[in-house]
Amino acid sequence: MTHSVILGTGSYVPEKVLTNQDLEKIVDTTDEWIFERTGIRERRVAPPKAAASDISIPASKNALEAAGMYPKDIDLIVVTTLTPDSLCPSTACWLQAEIGAERAAAFDLNAACSGFVYGLQMGDAYIRSGLMKNILVVSVDLMTRTVDWSDRGTCVLWGDGAGAVVMGPAENGEKGLIDSYIYSDGHDADKIVIMGGGTKLPPMTPEETESNERTLKMKGQETFKTAVRHFTDVCKEVLEKNDMTVDDIDVFIPHQANIRIIDAVAKRLELDRDKVVITIDKYGNMSSATIPVALDEWVKEGKIRHGDNVLMAAFGGGLTWGAALVEW
Repeated sequence: MTHSVILGTGSYVPEKVLTNQDLEKIVDTTDEWIFERTGIRERRVAPPKAAASDISIPASKNALEAAGMYPKDIDLIVVTTLTPDSLCPSTACWLQAEIGAERAAAFDLNAACSGFVYGLQMGDAYIRSGLMKNILVVSVDLMTRTVDWSDRGTCVLWGDGAGAVVMGPAENGEKGLIDSYIYSDGHDADKIVIMGGGTKLPPMTPEETESNERTLKMKGQETFKTAVRHFTDVCKEVLEKNDMTVDDIDVFIPHQANIRIIDAVAKRLELDRDKVVITIDKYGNMSSATIPVALDEWVKEGKIRHGDNVLMAAFGGGLTWGAALVEW
């Protein structure tokens, strides 16, 4: 049984920038209020007619190029998203056709903001089993499509973007993905929820229209406390089970939900702040895309080097959470 390595990374964020000053014109808020509570200065917004698959294409092509592969080399495409192109077919199938990955099976995975960590573990499992060799994991979300622009507590948080990695079997003694753990707790599902469009509340009912249930609802304070606890615990677990400590970590890429959550987790882990990747100021919360976008940026800038131990952790709606430990 072999294990997996990340062969290439890629990302894409839309050109349109929505600043805190822009939001001051839309909702009762200020740049100071937003930045102090979230760490966000601006976020990206996809064009009105763009779908999740559309912004996944450049991220996927960048990852394939970095891996030295062609679309025909891919055996499986996993797209992690909570904002799919359509309920059927999957966003992964739309993407598979667009990039010409003719041999690839394709499906979507929804673990909200934890999607990329879930996707890594799934790709690793397929590779370890020998069922698949080369896997494209794409995390994409158009979160600005989900917000209530009159709710200043949530509309300021979100942005749009896509990140991707190509995974393959380890060779020549590479460690690659050392370990990963994922969890969920559906008892807390109401803390982060978009009810409209599912079978609990079918689309276009009068009830859905009246209650605005197609927009994201979040219990901020409760979510904060739960996120910090699960974030910290799963990071400690993956380190302890691999006989490692935070001193062994070179780079920590947390899900970019809120700077206060990130700082609280780093403090609890007693992790050097210089090792923590921060992109929330530029992009806001792009749900499952935040980790792979940050990963790609640091790889391209040479801030992640061969042999570095990279810890990635996320928390999101479901509730879901997880962590992955990679030797680069």
